[in-house]
Amino acid sequence: MIKQDNNEKSLALWQGRVDSEESGNSTRWHQVIKPTDGYVSQPGRVLIGFCSDVGVERNKGRVGASEGPSALRRQLANLAYHLEAPLYDAGDVVCHGDALEEAQEEFAERVAAMLDQGHRVIGLGGGHEIAFASFSGLFKHARRQPRMPRIGILNLDAHLDLRQAKLASSGTPFRQCAELCEREGVEFHYTCLGVSKISNTRALFDRATALGVEWVLDDACRSTSSPEVKGALDRLLAQVDMVYLTICLDTLPSWIAPGVSAPAARGIEVAFIEDVIDYLAERIPLPLVDVAELNPSLDIELRTARIAARFIERLAR
Repeated sequence: MIKQDNNEKSLALWQGRVDSEESGNSTRWHQVIKPTDGYVSQPGRVLIGFCSDVGVERNKGRVGASEGPSALRRQLANLAYHLEAPLYDAGDVVCHGDALEEAQEEFAERVAAMLDQGHRVIGLGGGHEIAFASFSGLFKHARRQPRMPRIGILNLDAHLDLRQAKLASSGTPFRQCAELCEREGVEFHYTCLGVSKISNTRALFDRATALGVEWVLDDACRSTSSPEVKGALDRLLAQVDMVYLTICLDTLPSWIAPGVSAPAARGIEVAFIEDVIDYLAERIPLPLVDVAELNPSLDIELRTARIAARFIERLAR
């Protein structure tokens, strides 16, 4: 069963401080967020939540990511508002039971509809099964253009997420993206930064090689100016017209992001991720981004939720 939440529940989470005694602009996110109600005339930034634990459960991980979108909204609500565009909340797609594939299709339709209206979409996960839903939505939108743009995927992640399995999971999304591209007769462009060698089997690296995937290991992800990272990014950008950026929070060190299904023993630093965001934003359109794998039940002092909100604010800007 899929429950398609309207904005009433998600909008109720937008509460925070009001600095009424300030003489200047003291606006915070909770004071400007508006519902989409299906259609809005002025393009802006649209948040869409994907509430699902099914992919993590199928991947034999620790469940709890379905509460991630709500936790993200609570952290975003009190942030100072420095955007130059309107901000909207399009609610959540909630997966109940085992109906992951239907939830992914519904999320893809909602993403495509918002992109068609000229918005930039920010997905709130949820397990990393959001990635196939997000990419599918961007693909639907791209197909409707007079000339289909070439789409690149940049994943900041400890895992390649190219698993072979009978059922879709949080470990299979980019293999599914590759299969979608093959069915539709378009090239598959996928780069992954922050890959943990000890968390990916030889079979996964072999599959990545066979699919033409480029990756950079976590211990080489120190700076966007390093030859390994800059080379990987520039090669991706040279082949595509737009990039779908997805950030899996388990790419961060476990002491920074404990609230994930699979905490990283090493990970990559916050500053590196922010530099990657800036590097892309200065060079190519980012119509769709998402943040995945926040598990509030495993978080400590809201560390993971807070840093995820910081990434989202930067992506929105």
